[in-house]
Amino acid sequence: MGAALCCKDVCVRCKSADRASQRDYGERAQSQLPAGTDMDAIGRAQPAPEAIAAPGELVRQARQAQRLTLTQLGRLTGYSAAQVSRYERGISPMTDITVLRCFAAALNIPHRAFGLAPPQPKLRHGQATVPTTAYPCLPAHRVGKIQREDGEGPMRRRNLLANLAVTAAAAAGSRFLGGGAVQADEALLGEILVAGLRDAMLGLGGNLADPPPGQLPAELSRALTDFHTCRYGSLAVRLPRLIRAGHTLSGSGTDHHALLAQSYVLATRMLVKLDEQQLGWMAADRARQLAEAGDDVLTTAEAARQLAVLARKAGWNDQAMSIALAAADNPSLRSAGQAGTAERGLLIQSAAYTAARGGDRKGMRQLTAEAAAIAGELGGTTLLRDHGGGFSPVTVQLHLISAENSAGDPAAALSAARAIAPQSLPSVERRSRYYTDIAAAFAQLGRRDDCVRALLTAEHHAPEETHARPAVKSLISGLLVSGRTAPELRGLAARSGVLA
Repeated sequence: MGAALCCKDVCVRCKSADRASQRDYGERAQSQLPAGTDMDAIGRAQPAPEAIAAPGELVRQARQAQRLTLTQLGRLTGYSAAQVSRYERGISPMTDITVLRCFAAALNIPHRAFGLAPPQPKLRHGQATVPTTAYPCLPAHRVGKIQREDGEGPMRRRNLLANLAVTAAAAAGSRFLGGGAVQADEALLGEILVAGLRDAMLGLGGNLADPPPGQLPAELSRALTDFHTCRYGSLAVRLPRLIRAGHTLSGSGTDHHALLAQSYVLATRMLVKLDEQQLGWMAADRARQLAEAGDDVLTTAEAARQLAVLARKAGWNDQAMSIALAAADNPSLRSAGQAGTAERGLLIQSAAYTAARGGDRKGMRQLTAEAAAIAGELGGTTLLRDHGGGFSPVTVQLHLISAENSAGDPAAALSAARAIAPQSLPSVERRSRYYTDIAAAFAQLGRRDDCVRALLTAEHHAPEETHARPAVKSLISGLLVSGRTAPELRGLAARSGVLA
């Protein structure tokens, strides 16, 4: 027992000696460290707080370690390459918490390295908004020669495309020709448009005459005018040609990236209108990638808005809300002047409609009020007509009609409609939307005659829109099977290609 006790005493004394030795070693090591460093709990040298690198230097080190260029980091954070460089060099101080959190998230830098507390999920109207990052890039789009597939010869394919172009061109001039045959063409405009966009996006149909590079900006302007005036026959020819020509030139500079991105945004809006969601996803994704490559803040935000619309149509309301609100809160939009403010309003307006689709009437009205306040701050002028269809107090009110309809309150929708003078809306397309939304409210209330009159008014303003849009065709079909069919309704159904 004595030996055991002696051994125990020795062990205790040894451990005490070891601790003393470690303490002495730590003191000696500490005394030999350069000024401005400290020791951590296990004896590793750590910089003193005052020696920690500046935030910009930490960003630069993390970016270089991950082999990212300034442009790539800019795409992840929403800033230009030049602004990222200014942050790294300390020319622009990184003192804003939002900016620090943005770079910490993009580069996976621990928040404590910037002296920040761990981030808490941001909630807006009960929904966590998660900043979106760039989507995985699709394979490079190539326009090349069409290969023979499934026994389909090149000549037959060229003939089909030519016939399609002739049909679209004939529809484009239909207002001058008149007659029943032309009206039947208008009922097919949706299918013609989708077919043309699909082939252009897949790199097919390159044998058709495309506009020369110098004419592309003017062609884009004409395509936007076609959309706003609901001349879809003309758009069915012009927009696919723009996309093909834009891809051919997209490697020659960011100017063509921007033009192609705007063409894809327009294509997305048209595909959403025609309920072609699969092609819509592809078009919106390409629009976003091209806009980011061209450092085009407004088009990037508009592409995000279209993605939120597509997510909502797919029934992913939470994701749609998050995409729209995160894009609205992006710092780059806040530094884009009045146009950036208007785009923020459009995104919040979209979130309001999503809240309505999710049954959150209170959230819908709060978000609508937020969008209306932004429109009021802008002075009531309609902005972004060629980007998001227009943003002003009257367009916010127009969206409220759709939102109230979607929330299941058609009486509130009609009340919202009475606050709008249709002639104050910024385009034929928006006026058509106004009358079809009124028709939808009347249909929910069972007021069939009023519904038909509203649809006929929409047709008067925008016949090609009324005849081609699936949502209108569905409304007409419902009227045909739910009661008596007056001659006006039967005529509208025939002109829209809806079978009685």
